[in-house]
Parts: sequence; C-alpha cells; structure tokens
Amino acid sequence: MTAIAPSILSADFSRLGEQVREVEAAGADRIHVDVMDGHFVPNLSMGAVVVKGLRPVTRLPLEVHLMVEHPARFLDGFAAAGADTLIVHLEVLDDPRPMLRRIRDNLGRKAGLAFNPDVPVGSVEPFLGDADLALCMTVFPGFGGQAYIPGSTDRVRALRRMIDRFNPGCELEVDGGIDPRTIPLAAGAGAGVFVSGTAVFGAASGPAEAVRELHRLAEAARFP
Repeated sequence: MTAIAPSILSADFSRLGEQVREVEAAGADRIHVDVMDGHFVPNLSMGAVVVKGLRPVTRLPLEVHLMVEHPARFLDGFAAAGADTLIVHLEVLDDPRPMLRRIRDNLGRKAGLAFNPDVPVGSVEPFLGDADLALCMTVFPGFGGQAYIPGSTDRVRALRRMIDRFNPGCELEVDGGIDPRTIPLAAGAGAGVFVSGTAVFGAASGPAEAVRELHRLAEAARFP
C-alpha cells in the first residue's frame, strides 16, 4: 500500500485544523510537519506548539521532519507534543544510530533518517537497520513548491534495493516536488510514502481531491 503525507508547510495556517480534517477525510495517511531552524536550511518554520495543537484535531500519525543542525535538542519536546515519527538528517550526525535508537527505545516513537540530494545513497546503508523510515529528499529542503530533481528516480530505485536487502520493514519516503506528474516516477522506482505540500494544499481542485488523485496515481504505478 502507498501512503500520502500532506505537508502542512503549504497549508493555510488560518484554517490549519480545517484543512487537516479535510485531507484526513479524503484518505491521507499521515501529516508531515516540516521543522526548519534557519541554519541547516535557509528558512524558519514551526515548532512543537503546532504539533500540540494538531494532536487533538486528527487521528492521523504526525511525522516531524527535523531539518535542523541539532536535532537532539528537539526530540523530547516534539515527542511530548504528540509526534508519532521523528525524522532526523544524516548530514548533521556522524553516526545516527544512537539517536535513532533513542527515538525508538527511549521515546517510543518511529525513527526516520533523511538525506539530501547531494548525499550518496550508499551513505545510508549502514544505518538502515535502525530506521523505521528512510526519507530520500527529491529537492534540496528549505522551501515548498520546488521542482522534483530528475535524478531522484534513480536514487529512489537504489535505495529500494538497499532497503529490500538490509531492512525490508523500513518505509521508503520521498519529499520534494511530488505532484501528479512525478508521483508515478517515484512510486514506480519503489517509494511507498509520498510527502506533498503545494500539490495538495495549492491544488485548484482542492486538497481533498488532490489527495485522492495522488493516491490513485501512486497505486497505479506502485512498485511490485
């Protein structure tokens, strides 16, 4: 099964609760929360208070993508606020295994490991055994609305092979430029979870119809 994870970075924050309920009713599988510190990426975004506010609004899992230089500072706060998954970046950790284990064993949350488009896919191989989710960025993070980097499809395919070999239970997620044109590419290469912000909350047809369409396209192209 494929999973659609609308990113609230592109939502209308004056109607955030309403829009989250709308995508949940349309079949979204989880909500993606982008956290940026203005250092690891050149932008600032939301904190744990947003997750705390969303927790009573939706029954969907809340996954927090920590695009920050010092993720250890934020783990406890987001876990306490109601995050179900905490995703940290390989680039800021010499060895992510202790942090992934802390997320899983001490905090009782799912642990995700993300990496940017300029990081060799093979770099994540030693750590897949400790990850519940591997997030292959298909744009350089920091801003919504970017175009999917064409070479990402081959990277997803390579990551799929590694996951199948070393940790078949690990989810393969993609984030960046995921829309009706690109989701079949990523799904066909082996991705199973699709983060989409602008293509959901900025869709002319509305967020609900966008979620349904992305689900349909991903399932049709799904990796066997």
